[in-house]
Amino acid sequence: MPPATAAPSWSDLIAALLRREDLTTDQARWAMGQVMGGEASPVQLAGFLVALRAKGETVDELRGLADVMLEHAHRIDVPGPSVDIVGTGGDRLHSVNISTMASVVVAATGLRVVKHGNRAASSSSGSADVLEALGVDLTLDPGQVAAVAERAGITFCFANAFHPSMRHAAVARRELGVGTAFNALGPLTNPGQPTYAAVGAADARLAPLLAGVFAGRGRPAAVFRGDDGLDELTLATSSTVWWVASGEVTELSVAPGDVGLASAPVEALRGGDAAFNADVARRVLAGETGPVRDAVVLNAGMALAVAEGAPGAPTRDSLVAALARGVARAQEAVDAGAAAALLERWVATTRELAAG
Repeated sequence: MPPATAAPSWSDLIAALLRREDLTTDQARWAMGQVMGGEASPVQLAGFLVALRAKGETVDELRGLADVMLEHAHRIDVPGPSVDIVGTGGDRLHSVNISTMASVVVAATGLRVVKHGNRAASSSSGSADVLEALGVDLTLDPGQVAAVAERAGITFCFANAFHPSMRHAAVARRELGVGTAFNALGPLTNPGQPTYAAVGAADARLAPLLAGVFAGRGRPAAVFRGDDGLDELTLATSSTVWWVASGEVTELSVAPGDVGLASAPVEALRGGDAAFNADVARRVLAGETGPVRDAVVLNAGMALAVAEGAPGAPTRDSLVAALARGVARAQEAVDAGAAAALLERWVATTRELAAG
């Protein structure tokens, strides 16, 4: 009879990482299970995260961490096709909340949006901050959050409420003060696990890994990064896109001019606090033109392109064509007043449910 395999330990895993050995998915799952169960000390977790970051994370490692985080989350079921539009943050460019505005625009086209996000960490205003300033009630329980999606066509899963076990990692993450694998987990751990994902990633090293996790899960997705470092499709230059379809990842490139949008410097997208960004959102969704609107419809267009699916083998031409159709639909939703109306409906629905 073969000897029993020894249970993993923090010292074994950290030593392996220091030898620059990749962990298996099961080893990563064990580590995250310890964290989610409150059994890992801040020192053990900090050592693990730093060693993992120094070695460089792999798709299998991120998949293991994300899967266990999802197992400990409050999950919701939203019927029908849906999409998440989310950025990892961390670009330190302090732009307005582009993915949040793009989410409203996409929902206004008729594709249901299940957005996942949190308060600001490295930016001036996170998605939760700006939505709160816009009047969306963030105090709803998971059942109410799912109901909002069906009534309003869009909903928001507030990470703090849906991932309570992440409180066990708070001390280590706060005291480290540097980006770790945990910064990549948000886009992978949406409690509603929507059909499609459009994910902006500031870290060029992590972007293809996120795409690899989506591919392994069989989920259509686009992971993208502005070549100027923006965790969105940028107007300033080209953007790299990791297109995920049929379990495969294809790296492509797009630029705003490909879909008839003017270039603009990243400074034109600069935001402020939640109140400032909420005012920008209201004006853009009401039809104000300019670089912010262009950035919003560009990123909304990518989410719609993912849902449409570029026909045949993905090529730059097929991606640009699908993106152009998505941008046109996004512009129509804004110009017809559907985006502004949807925001009003979203706010009203959350308040009605919160009031009982």
